[in-house]
Amino acid sequence: MIPPTIRNWLIDMDGVLVHEEVVIPGADTFLARLGELGMRFLVMTNNSIYTPRDLSARLRASGLDVPETAIWTSALATARFLRLQRPGGTAFVIGEAGLTTALHDAGYTLTERSPDYVVLGETRTYSFERVTRAIRLVAEGARFIATNPDASGPTPDGPVPATGAVAALISMATGVQPYFVGKPNPLMVRSALNALDAHSENSGVIGDRMDTDVKSGLEAGMFTVLVLTGSTAAGEVDRFPYQPSLIAASVRELGEQLA
Repeated sequence: MIPPTIRNWLIDMDGVLVHEEVVIPGADTFLARLGELGMRFLVMTNNSIYTPRDLSARLRASGLDVPETAIWTSALATARFLRLQRPGGTAFVIGEAGLTTALHDAGYTLTERSPDYVVLGETRTYSFERVTRAIRLVAEGARFIATNPDASGPTPDGPVPATGAVAALISMATGVQPYFVGKPNPLMVRSALNALDAHSENSGVIGDRMDTDVKSGLEAGMFTVLVLTGSTAAGEVDRFPYQPSLIAASVRELGEQLA
């Protein structure tokens, strides 16, 4: 049962609404149902490559109308975190437009000389030169931040290394562990709640992964929903030492339970 107090939703994107840019059946009607009920939502993703505008356009091309103001990425969460930690700071960045734009908007200056932070995000092509530069800067004392700990990402041709894998490379070379901002860090969820101007007690998280979505929602004190259209299968749920508040076959089924 979904408590009637839950009026806001943080919705994971991949595996919940889309799968490799193909809409998961019922996702469109679920979002429409939220609108009918006056419920607010943010689509949340650990992917830091794209800006919210980019993601909004990609979702629209897939058949989902999600405005850019309703999208929250690990890049935005990272930029918000750094702005609060060290306003007007400097960073050496490995990443793409989603991350560099968010940091610029947060008042950060991007530099290769004595930055306050080395910030690692996801990119389609990791440059050995820039990874080497990051290693040297971290060794010299720059603080090490990564947008998310995902070790690999899916593509039609198979998995590719992602932020967590490259972060491990830098850590092995320097002995310095990064601070990961994205899920399963509940900081990601709390920053999304702040962006939505919502509170944990009347908000829920919908995700397809027990180890990121459900864990971060649980640690943020929220109602958690696991849908079975992505990474975690039904038979795997009991292996975890924590459980979601609710399990649904898909967001289509979840939408039928909303009132």
